[in-house]
Amino acid sequence: MTITSRLYPALAAVLFAGAAMPALAAQEVNNAELLRLIKAQAAEIKELKQRLSAVEGHNTQGAIAAEHTGTTAVAAGDESSRRDAQVGNAIADTRESEMAVAMARGNGGGSAGGGSGVRWGRGGEAGPTFRSDDGFFTFKPDGRLLFDVSRTSGSNFESRNITGSQVTSARLGGEGTIGALGYHVEADFADNEVALRQTYLTYTTQVFGQRTRFYLGNFLKDLGTEGSSESARVPFMLRNAATAVGQPVVSYFGLGAQMRMWGDGWHASLSISGNSPNSSTSGSNTDSTTYLTRAHWTPVKGADGFLHVGSWYYYEKISDGVTSINNTPAIAADYNDNLAVSASSIANPTQDHGKGFELGGVYRNFWMMNEYGKRTIDSRTADSVSRHGSSFAAGWMITGEAPGFSQRSGSWKAVKVNDPVTSGGWGAFELAGRVDHYDYADAPRGGTGKSYTLGLNWYLNDWSRLMLNYVHWNTDNKVGGFQGPDAGNTLSMRAQVVF
Repeated sequence: MTITSRLYPALAAVLFAGAAMPALAAQEVNNAELLRLIKAQAAEIKELKQRLSAVEGHNTQGAIAAEHTGTTAVAAGDESSRRDAQVGNAIADTRESEMAVAMARGNGGGSAGGGSGVRWGRGGEAGPTFRSDDGFFTFKPDGRLLFDVSRTSGSNFESRNITGSQVTSARLGGEGTIGALGYHVEADFADNEVALRQTYLTYTTQVFGQRTRFYLGNFLKDLGTEGSSESARVPFMLRNAATAVGQPVVSYFGLGAQMRMWGDGWHASLSISGNSPNSSTSGSNTDSTTYLTRAHWTPVKGADGFLHVGSWYYYEKISDGVTSINNTPAIAADYNDNLAVSASSIANPTQDHGKGFELGGVYRNFWMMNEYGKRTIDSRTADSVSRHGSSFAAGWMITGEAPGFSQRSGSWKAVKVNDPVTSGGWGAFELAGRVDHYDYADAPRGGTGKSYTLGLNWYLNDWSRLMLNYVHWNTDNKVGGFQGPDAGNTLSMRAQVVF
């Protein structure tokens, strides 16, 4: 057997391995290791090609020495060219496999350091993020679906003991960047209405050496830990009493400008905003104007957790189109509008101001947060009135994940699930409890109320969650259709997907 004939089986084995290896390794190695293996195979094929050429040259010289004439040399040259072409095609196929594997692994064919392509699951959301070759342009379609069902029982008033379901939120929109410029457009379909939510432009830069982002448009206000968080990220189905009671007339959203600055273990924000686009007074009166600032600090942080301290304050000049204020936030379930603490409406309001405080932290897979909010409302025809809300909450990630509270922004983000259901695991489980206190007693015929919430959250993966909230509540209203002491229980469930 000649050297050439011994090389053919070796070459065939390498080519077979080059074709089969990506399929086998995709299940066991990461993308970087896979690419390294493929490149090593290509180098080995190249070396075999060089050795084969040397052997062919040696055989050709031997054939001439054995008195094989020019015809034999031409035939050998043709055979060598044919084999060269086969080897070249094998190398090309290997490189195509490398590209295909890279794209299948989510690289989009780009290099490890960037490039064009599609990335899924960024920021705990299920949607794709598209990226240009140089990374200058990005785009991500996004949205959410929140479906709730709720049942209330035990109230002295039968009209409070109701059962129902609703689409709490169905949002659809998109976001992206153009270099340092960013944009976000999102419409919310809820309560038989359509409203613009996160709809703004951004510019990200460095100010005093700190990362800073400027917003222009309709944005979520930086109001406490839960008021500054998307409703799909907070650990309970309702935001806490501190932000629900303390919020201004223009609520959690407002059209205006905002600046947020982040440092090492702290952040600060300043904003000025008017009515949100769906406000009933927009276009017929001067907007209510809100000046808001918030800051948080992490004085203690380490490998096991951190301590959070924060506060916020706002002043609001109320629009002349607002003739009275009588906000009554839900205390047990978003569906049941009859479960609220009431007070007499405040006529002819001119201005209001609010303040809040935050104290909590994270330790390994445990978290705790205390918040307080106060709102004082001034009127042209009545004395000033103050309303108070407070909340104490704590939670335990049973399966060991880190809680979704961010020390960088001081707000709730997505939970990174260690063992997703969609990968054959159990997902992540969280047990949480909260006590909320609502105090409107400073207002004429103002009521009081408390709620005790026990929640169980099942995170199927980073972007989907099932929630179960049991709430025992009590109210003592002095005005409205549900006067006097009353108590009951509300059981609510939610299914959500964020993409």
